[in-house]
Amino acid sequence: MAGRQAVKAYLDLLSQPCRALLIFLKHNKIPHTVELVALRKGQHKTPEFTKLNPMQKVPVLDDNGFVLTESDAILKYLATTYNVPDHWYPKLPEKRARVDEYAAWHHVNTRLHASTIFLQEVIFPMMGQQKNPAKFEKALRDLDGTLDMLENMFLKRQAFLCGDDISLADLLAVCELMQPMCSGRDILKDRPKLLSWRSRVQSALSDSFDEAHSVVYQMRQKFSAKL
Repeated sequence: MAGRQAVKAYLDLLSQPCRALLIFLKHNKIPHTVELVALRKGQHKTPEFTKLNPMQKVPVLDDNGFVLTESDAILKYLATTYNVPDHWYPKLPEKRARVDEYAAWHHVNTRLHASTIFLQEVIFPMMGQQKNPAKFEKALRDLDGTLDMLENMFLKRQAFLCGDDISLADLLAVCELMQPMCSGRDILKDRPKLLSWRSRVQSALSDSFDEAHSVVYQMRQKFSAKL
């Protein structure tokens, strides 16, 4: 946009929502710079970052002095502020409501269960802590129910979660469902309908998908080597 400087995104690419934001910026060619914030090093707790986001979380967007937190809000803001294709966050109220519907459901379903598996299987052992078998098994069961809903409610007979084209809903979902792959766990391997959906999402996003997920692939290699 004329007269505007590139947006600044504060990211840790091991974070699923951060990857979603980076993919959106790259794929839609929104001018941006990236400030890496390493959560494992506590960089989100520094005075400088805390001043930017008192919640000490990533991602954070700085658009020419307008600072915004929370990935869902950031993605919707970018989709409505910058010249991106309408399918990401449609202007038609009914279609937009479908994206909002998934986004509202996402945080305590897809995100909660997939991230719990990742924490229990990857992060806690990296920190020298034992995983909690009961919590881990419950997360697996809960995620199985979530995957059923993705197939039977959101996908139904359509190609993407909210219609016939990719939207913010697909972007948020796919980044979460890739996260357990850090330990080599492909949670979609026995679900051909979701595997086909993931393939369509990857194809729609082209190189930006693999670029953002390179950290996941690297962790998977390290985890496999240890085994």
